Amino acid sequence: MKFVIIGGDAAGMSAAMQIVRNSSGHEITVFEKGGIYSYGQCGLPYVISGKIESADKLVARTQETFRNKYGIDARIFHEVVNVDPKNKQVSGTDHSNGKAFNMPYDRLLIATGVSPVIPDWEGVNLPGIFTLKTIPDAKSMMAYLQKEIKHVTVIGGGYIGLEMAESFVELGKKVTIIERNEQLAKIFDKEMAELIHEEAKRKEIVLKFGESVEAFKGQDHVEFVKTDKGEYKTDLVLLAIGVRPNTGILKDTSIMTSVNGAIQVNAYMQTSIEDIYAAGDCATQFHRIKEKDDHIPLGTHANKQGQIAGLNMINHHKTFKGVVGSSIIKFFDLTLGRTGISETEAKRLNIPSQSVTIQATDIAGYYPDDQKMTVKLMYHEHSYKLLGGQIIGKNGVDKRIDVLATALFQSLTTDQLLDLDLAYAPPYNSVWDPIQQAARRIN
Repeated sequence: MKFVIIGGDAAGMSAAMQIVRNSSGHEITVFEKGGIYSYGQCGLPYVISGKIESADKLVARTQETFRNKYGIDARIFHEVVNVDPKNKQVSGTDHSNGKAFNMPYDRLLIATGVSPVIPDWEGVNLPGIFTLKTIPDAKSMMAYLQKEIKHVTVIGGGYIGLEMAESFVELGKKVTIIERNEQLAKIFDKEMAELIHEEAKRKEIVLKFGESVEAFKGQDHVEFVKTDKGEYKTDLVLLAIGVRPNTGILKDTSIMTSVNGAIQVNAYMQTSIEDIYAAGDCATQFHRIKEKDDHIPLGTHANKQGQIAGLNMINHHKTFKGVVGSSIIKFFDLTLGRTGISETEAKRLNIPSQSVTIQATDIAGYYPDDQKMTVKLMYHEHSYKLLGGQIIGKNGVDKRIDVLATALFQSLTTDQLLDLDLAYAPPYNSVWDPIQQAARRIN
């Protein structure tokens, strides 16, 4: 069979490797719009801050590795611009020579990812205004930071906004975050977000809430950010206001899209057209708690969906079991973890819910160097089924969030959460783990 994959990063190459490892005698062609294959985009903020010495460290496998070791026809600078399901072919431009190309397929995987949202604001194309999605993005920003950059403005308080605010502070820059909502990290409930605000202020980050950007001003580079409430002098701007699925190539097809314009897929990663699959950030993910499709573009999901798509493309039937909305962010001395749904989401979904919030310590309170953590659990008002959890603290957040994610995946109640046999020793935990301490307030 002839397999064609559009996109050479997490989902696309996870699929390609499954085809290679679990079958033989097939042709696999991958079209990558950029010049780099299979790298960890989530590591880019840490390359910019200097924690990771080089962007090369983020590359899992190179184009040459895929071609020479695995026999995959991995192409770079090949941009697919059209998908023709009727004739089962894709077409586009090879930007290395400007020539057009056409490629037939028996089965096609769309793994085109997402692109940063860039509104049509006045002055948005001024030098000094950046987004962060690719290694070239990071290198361009790092080169610009070699100039006399004293103040940086981050537009948006989500994952990238927070991680990059930390990176800029560590580089010795003054940082302002402008957020049109009334809090940072809107995936957290408001009282939990207050802990994030306190940490930002502790690091002397200026927070501007409830302001909408209208324009950027400057002569030959950005000098001011104009909002509906004022103007702020700056030397560099990072736009981090969200992402949009790269699905423009489907405009002449009947492939169905769903949440945020992401491609609608079933549990086998199949689209609405036979022999066309989609996976990763450009596709939907079934949310087990919401019980409906969602769009949560994360590397974990992309790798899993790509793996499953590749297996199904060679008739090794396997289903994607869905997500529970787990994520974790380092923000200076704090770890911000969440899974499931928030109180805000429960209200929007009309799910009858209650919550409990406690203060606890990451280890036994009498053991040296214990650190405080705040734990919030969401649960169904009638069934007491766990709906979500949010934890913010300095240490031990990651393992508790993973326990809650496992509990959510298995549809445990808060009472069953108490039955879990979790490890205990004073240097690692209390007799009752913090998440169990919270559950005890419920049951």
